Order: sequence, then C-alpha cells, then structure tokens
Amino acid sequence: MKIKIMISVILVIMTLSVSAQFTGPSAKGNKTTVSQIADARLGTYITVLGNITSHLREDYYTFKDETGEIRVEIESSVWQSREIGAETKVRLLGEIDTGLTGRYLWIKSLELSDQ
Repeated sequence: MKIKIMISVILVIMTLSVSAQFTGPSAKGNKTTVSQIADARLGTYITVLGNITSHLREDYYTFKDETGEIRVEIESSVWQSREIGAETKVRLLGEIDTGLTGRYLWIKSLELSDQ
C-alpha cells in the first residue's frame, strides 16, 4: 500500500513539472481601426471591432468598421461552425498581411462582441 502511495505522489510531482504554463506576453493585438491599418507594419497583430459584411470567395470576406473596409481571411477553424450575419458585431484578432490585391487581415481569432 505504501508503495502505491509513493508511486502516486511521484507521478503527481512529475505531472506538475510537465504542465507548466507560459507566463510571457500573449499575442493580443492593439485595438485599432481599419483606417489605421494602411500605416501599420506588415506582420503586426491587431484587433478590430466591427462587422463582416460580405463573402468574397473561399476564405475571404469584407470586414467593415466605422472608418472603412478591409478584406479578411477567415479559415473554417476560426469560424468554429458559428453562424454570423452582417448585423453581428465581432472582434477580430489578425495579422496584417499583403497579397496581389493589397493589404488584408489574416484572422487568428473571432469573438462575438457585446458592444
């Protein structure tokens, strides 16, 4: 019985050291607007608040806030099977990227906003 308890204690201690959590900064983008994206550095993570207004093709959509519109790429894993209409306010965390048709946001996280 004592051996089983000692093995259990050793396993718990080993598990604690293996499951350490990252304590550094997270990839939270600074809150910005669509109009400010034109001046931001490529690769910058930003957060925008507004509406997804239309589907362009494949994973590309139009996002709009009070300052303008921008193309966004939202993969199906980010949608998480949620149905979101043009009237639904969302908060997007994305990376500023560029393609053949100009700048766009590559979305990493999509949250429904209560604002």
